[in-house]
Parts: sequence; C-alpha cells; structure tokens
Amino acid sequence: MTTLTSIVPTDAAKAALRTVVTTATPPPVAPTGDHHSLAIALFAVVVLVTLGVTLWVGRQGNAAEDFFAGGRDFTPLQNGFALSGDYLSAASFLGVAGLIALYGYDGVLYSIGFLVAWLVVLMLVAELVRNAGRYTLADVLALRLRRRKVRAAAGGASVVVTLLYLVAQMVGAGSLVALLLGTGSPHARTWTIMAVGALMIVYVTIGGMRATTWIQIIKAFLLTGGSVLLTVLLVIRFHGDLGELMRQAAEHSGAGHRYLEPGLKYGGSLTSRLDFVSLGLALVLGTAGLPHILSRFYTVPTARAARRSTMWAIGLVGSFYLMAIVLGLGATALIGSAEVRHANSAGNTAVPLLALVLGGGNGSTGGVVLFALISAIAFATILAVVAGLTLASSAAFAHDIWAGAWRARPGREQEKRGRGRRRRSESVPASRSAEESVSEVSEQQEVMVARIAAAGIGATAIVISLFAQQLNVAFLVGLAFAVAASSNLPVLLYSLFWSRFTVRGAVWAVYGGLVPAIVLVFFSPVVSGSSEALFPGLDFHWFPLENPGIVSIPLGFLAGWIGTVTSSVPTDPDRFAELEVRALTGAGAA
Repeated sequence: MTTLTSIVPTDAAKAALRTVVTTATPPPVAPTGDHHSLAIALFAVVVLVTLGVTLWVGRQGNAAEDFFAGGRDFTPLQNGFALSGDYLSAASFLGVAGLIALYGYDGVLYSIGFLVAWLVVLMLVAELVRNAGRYTLADVLALRLRRRKVRAAAGGASVVVTLLYLVAQMVGAGSLVALLLGTGSPHARTWTIMAVGALMIVYVTIGGMRATTWIQIIKAFLLTGGSVLLTVLLVIRFHGDLGELMRQAAEHSGAGHRYLEPGLKYGGSLTSRLDFVSLGLALVLGTAGLPHILSRFYTVPTARAARRSTMWAIGLVGSFYLMAIVLGLGATALIGSAEVRHANSAGNTAVPLLALVLGGGNGSTGGVVLFALISAIAFATILAVVAGLTLASSAAFAHDIWAGAWRARPGREQEKRGRGRRRRSESVPASRSAEESVSEVSEQQEVMVARIAAAGIGATAIVISLFAQQLNVAFLVGLAFAVAASSNLPVLLYSLFWSRFTVRGAVWAVYGGLVPAIVLVFFSPVVSGSSEALFPGLDFHWFPLENPGIVSIPLGFLAGWIGTVTSSVPTDPDRFAELEVRALTGAGAA
C-alpha cells in the first residue's frame, strides 16, 4: 500500500528550510484576559445573525411545504451549498482534523470515507428520492408499501440516527467553548450544550426549512472561507513545501514515520483492522441513509436540480476535505500530537489551536483574532447542522410517526384478519389504503406537532450529550452513519429496486439493522470497558469493535430479504411499477 512517507523529500534537500521553520513551539493555550471579549463578541454576532435570518425568513410562510421543504424553490447552487453546509459538521471541521493530528494516515481515512459516500448518493439516491418522496424517507416507502407500521419503523429509525448525530455536534460545541473560555470545567461545556440545544429549537420552531437552509448556506461560505484562510497561512508558513509539512508532522507526532503510515490507530491487531473495515462501510454507505441529507433533495423543484445540487456538494465537500488533511497535519507539525491531546483528549480543538499559532501565538493580537474567528466559524457550523438535524427528526416524528402511523385510521381491509383478506389488502387501490387517512390530519396540525417534537428531541439530545463529552465528534458521527446504513439504506434500496419487496420485509429491514446496531454499540468499548468510554468506571462490554457497521449493515439487508421471502402477503406489481415510473421520470412528483 502506498504511504504518505513515499512523497516526503529527503532531509538533505530540506536542510535550509528547516532553519526557518519552527520545529518546536510552546504549548498553546486558550486566550486569556481581555481577549475573551473579542471571541465572545464574535460568537454573539454569529448567534444574532442566524437568529435574525430565522426571524426574517420564518415570517414568509407556515404551510407544511414551507416548513418541511422550504417551498421547493431553491436553486441547485443554493441547495448545493446547503447540502455541504448540512454535511460538513463539527465532525468534519473539528473531529476529522483532530483525528489526523492524533493518528495521521488513519485519520485521513475518515475524510476519504466521508467524500466517497457522495458517489453513492449521486448514483443511487438523489434523483430517485426527489421524485418518489414528499418530505421524508418514509414517503418513498409509502408510495408502494402503504402501511402505518412501515412509516412508524422508518420514522423511528430516522429519529434515532439524527439523535446520534445531534450528540456529536453538541459535544463539539462544548469542547470549543470550553477551550475558548480557557477552562476544562465541565460546567462550561454543560451550559454550552444547553445553549446550543435551546438555539436549535428556536431555529426549527420559528424558521423551518427556509431558515435552516439559509443558515446552512451562510455557514458553508464561512466554513469554506475560514478553511481557505488557514490553509493559505499554513502553506505560506512552510513556503509551499507540503513534504516538509509532513516531515515536521511526523517528527512532532510522537510516533515518527509510523504517523504517516497505515496502522497507527487501526493496525495494531485483527480487531482494530476489522474496526477499520466496519468504519469504512459505515462512512461510505451511511450518507445515503441520513435523514437530514435526504430531506434536502425535496427543497429543489426537479430531480435534475437535485442531481446538479449533489454535484455542487461533491465539489465543495471534496475541496474542504483536502484542506482538512492539510490542517490536521499542520496542527501536528506546529503544535504536536501530545499538546493537541492535552487540550482535548479526543483532538476536537486542533483547528482552533492551529489558528492561534498561525496568527502569532498565544498572547498576540493576531493569534487571538484568528483563534476567535475560527472558533466562531466552528460554532456557526455546529448551529447550522443541529438545526438541519432537528428539523429532519421533528419532520420524521410529525409526518411519519404521528400523522402517518398513530393518527392514521386503518382502511376497512386492514381491519379484516383473514389470510385471504390480508392478501387482498396488499393490492387495494391507494384511495382505500391507510394512506388516505393522512389527509385527515391538517398541515397546520403537522407543523405544530413538528415544532413540539423539535423541543422534545432537543431536550433529549442535551441529556445524552452531557454523558458523551470526552468522545471524538468524528467518531460519534461514525456511529450515526453506521445506524443509518444499517436501518435506512437497506429498506430504501430494496424499495426502489426490488419488485418483490413486501411490508414485512420493510419492517424487518429497518428493525433488523437498527436494533443490532444499537445493541452492539451499547455493549462495545464505546460505552464501557475503557478510560474513554461513556462509563469509564464500568465494564460490561462483550462486542470488541467500536463501530458495529460490519455486523449490523449486512444484518439489515439480510433481515429485509428474509422478511420478504417468508411473507405470505405478496406485493402488488402495479404499485412497484408506479414507483418505478415516478422515480425514473418524475411523473406525478410533488
């Protein structure tokens, strides 16, 4: 396997450069004294601007289509920026760079997995989901599998996935503000997590998808601009010599050239190698099952616009991850892995600390200004992503669980319990199915329930986040990807491409991936059995891997297949034909 060391220039060729590049810097610390006011002021500006956007946009419409889909009038460029803004979370800006700073080559694998995943989205999901759905993933399934239990299963899985993702963002916010305030006090992180949770509830309940989209567009511009600024300053610091940057990173990593080779994190044993394969599967397949990404395809008017917005997102995301690799290496080269770990054990504060050094170091005006600016951008990143996640989860609860399952009135054919009648229920016209009861719930009721659900989901995410403050945010997002790939992706692909897929297969696919993923995570080293676990004082783990994807993803697909082939109720070919025509041509799409 090709390693990063193969492109590092020789020491002799770089002797002159090493005389002007600082190889050992004092341990950086957070700004102190009066400089706190600058950073806090920038944070306040971010909050006020985003709140202003929310209040302004929230007045433009309260219909369900405005709240859940932003009116479907965003351009491909706007939606491409919003997609990248939704996707480039704290896991990307803080977590990935931190993992690269700590583990070198193995940390780079995160950025590769996050980027490659978009090819799956482009080829298999974007256009088909836009044509076949209305607001959520369950809408795609309900087009051919019109049953309340299918909506309940898909909606529940979406809420679980977004909750895991929300926890990652809030943990990143806590780490960032704790560093900004120059304190490791858990009280600072606790209050930050609670504040972020309150803000995201306000964004969703007032502004809906329109406000969330514009916040994500603003965040994408800020994040891209901040990354470009840091990358340019870092390249100038090393006189454009990336080889010297990597050599310095290896020197200050504490691992020597092993830092630039595979295996520093995932190569120590067979278990760690399997963990890497499991992580890779989750990252590559999970994006296509993330509810907050799928919901973005409903904000554009056509499937062609959905495809074009995905292309814009791929370009923006790819450019960002290239810069994230450079920034992670720069943090190790100028700060050192030990100091990055000292500031935050999971490496979540590597990028803000790098900004402090590039601006002139601790105590300098330039260092504090750049540190505060990058910290404010990271905070904006977190606010934008949590808004999108909260909206997706509240939409899944209100539109799928509450309106589509709980409040749905069963059709007369569903009340019959005979086998023959159950078979006929699969082929009744759509007008007589349980789906017709969804129309009995008004749009205003759905929106109101979604707003209430946003408050409940936000409160739940706050509580969970308080117990996960020491975990790396990129790692936490990896768990969310694993659950999404295990539960949402199998049922989505089977529904779109398998004509024999049945209601039982759909329900089994969701729960057959979701339940094993949650159980395996609970009994993994993530929760207990290690000093970095959620409960470091306990040890009840028996599953050796930190990421369950290698087991739970195949189980999701297997459960969907078994549920289908053992179902006594055949599917209706006419419904699949309807889905196929609509997904491929857009005929009848919302």
